[in-house]
Amino acid sequence: MTVVHHPEDARILHRQIRALVDAGHEVTYAAPYTARGVVPRPWVTGVDLPRAAERKRLSAVMAARKLFKQMRNKVDLVLIHDPELLFAVWGVRNRPPTIWDVHEDNPAAMSLKPWLPAMLRPPVRALVRMLESTAERKLHLLLAETAYAGRFKEAHLIVPNETWVPDSVTPPGDDRVVYLGWMSWARGVQEAVEVARLLQPYKISVELIGYADPQSRPMLNQAVQDGLLEWRDFMPNDEALKRLDGALAGLSLLHDEPNYRHSMPTKIVEYMAHGIPVITTPSPRAVELVERYDSGVVVPWQDPKAVAQAVLTLRDDERERKAQGARGYSSARANHHWPNSARRFVAQLETWAGVLK
Repeated sequence: MTVVHHPEDARILHRQIRALVDAGHEVTYAAPYTARGVVPRPWVTGVDLPRAAERKRLSAVMAARKLFKQMRNKVDLVLIHDPELLFAVWGVRNRPPTIWDVHEDNPAAMSLKPWLPAMLRPPVRALVRMLESTAERKLHLLLAETAYAGRFKEAHLIVPNETWVPDSVTPPGDDRVVYLGWMSWARGVQEAVEVARLLQPYKISVELIGYADPQSRPMLNQAVQDGLLEWRDFMPNDEALKRLDGALAGLSLLHDEPNYRHSMPTKIVEYMAHGIPVITTPSPRAVELVERYDSGVVVPWQDPKAVAQAVLTLRDDERERKAQGARGYSSARANHHWPNSARRFVAQLETWAGVLK
């Protein structure tokens, strides 16, 4: 169940649910289909839920709680993906094994919620920490990052945000830069628009793929209208990943925010998996990946000119561009291929559900 994430969320649908289905399990996927304008994939049983957005969350949580009570005797386990859904499952009698998949540093993420007044952020962070502590006592947990383990007392299975790495890739080209992922000010959308402006005289296009928050959408619409860049808005992950093939480089322009310091930017692994160089700001996990595999370039925080210069340098050095792409691809295939983690994920859920295979 999710009321926050898009039904086509890569981690939920294209990794976890796909792994369970491939292992022979039946999955009911409750998500905000209507609110997001999509329909369930044919290989899951879809149940529509309202969307929780900004301050409008209570009705979605109550609908999820009602569904949870209806379904509790019909399923072997329940996997929830939002902190909000803790309120949907707590206090329900005779519930099946219930798992919370911890996607992010939830307390730190409160500083990035533009709809949450600044004066409320400290008490809300304290509340979220309390919720996490209670969840650890009452539910099973999965963690998306090893760095999240320090917030909990017990050891929990790490299910990293890896990706499907194709059997072969197209070498990086020389005229198109891509960004794949959620777009917001803290994720560098303003810098991406300025990079497009700087690269326009050099005939290098910038393509942005992903949902943008309400604060970013007017600027992106204006940039498209001005002919600065292409913005494809949200695309299902399996379709979006195809757009990476043959790009000159992939951008990751996160700001220096607490929620990003300990998280591995999934987009970096996705860029590597498709054989294109990475251009990233110096968040610690990003630097660790790029420097370990020599698969890209690190640029300063919020510096569009440095990003544009890195793009031009890669364009002019075909040998290094292709070498970085090849090193990134081979490293992603060896170390970050989702099927390796999928087996552990499925085995753990089977254990919790009491399924003998």
